[in-house]
Amino acid sequence: MTDTLKELPERERPYERCEEYGAKVLSDAELLSVMLRCGTRDHNSLEVATEILKRSGPEMSLSGIENMADSELLAIPGIGRVKLILLRCLTEYSKRLWKARVRSGINFNTPEKCAAFFMEDMRHLRHEEVRAVLLDTKANYICSQILTKGLGDRSLLSPRELFSYALKHDASQVIVLHNHPSGDPTPSPEDREITRQLIMAGRVLNLKLADSIIIGDGTYVSMREKTDGFKQL
Repeated sequence: MTDTLKELPERERPYERCEEYGAKVLSDAELLSVMLRCGTRDHNSLEVATEILKRSGPEMSLSGIENMADSELLAIPGIGRVKLILLRCLTEYSKRLWKARVRSGINFNTPEKCAAFFMEDMRHLRHEEVRAVLLDTKANYICSQILTKGLGDRSLLSPRELFSYALKHDASQVIVLHNHPSGDPTPSPEDREITRQLIMAGRVLNLKLADSIIIGDGTYVSMREKTDGFKQL
């Protein structure tokens, strides 16, 4: 398929299909081709979009684009610096739009809700990252912040920094999240030890560690559930 999109039958053109039926009928490749606007001399935008999805991972989905390195995207014919920036902005925009819709009145009274909220931000990270999620007494979301970023699979967390942040925002409870770049959320001995330290520090400051959640690739582990309410730590 080396014809331009204008040379395709109207019923196969993404722009025309969107105009007539709405964006919801477009495939991932068609949506992406509309955003890219144009392709190259040898490949139209739909072909470029299809190639991006092929290289995005086994699921060939839009979400996989976020996990592609700049060099991988730039190696695709038709993707230069401008389109690279466009793709990065589009993935960030989609995440922020989703969060804006669910942020109001969000409640993290179960680990499933908290893990789901942060999953797409953290599941594809190639380094370990620690985030603090602050809650009120009823587990309503107050705010969150990245506390540390590590190299590879290690990241140091300071209990003092965590609880200083929580006290500053008048939080009653704290959830700590971190990811495992390997995709396997199984707790390590270090995970158990830092969780134990945070529990003890929280008791001294009268701040509850509601949970410590480890994010994997599409999965998670709640340390509170894993250790029977922290009793086994």
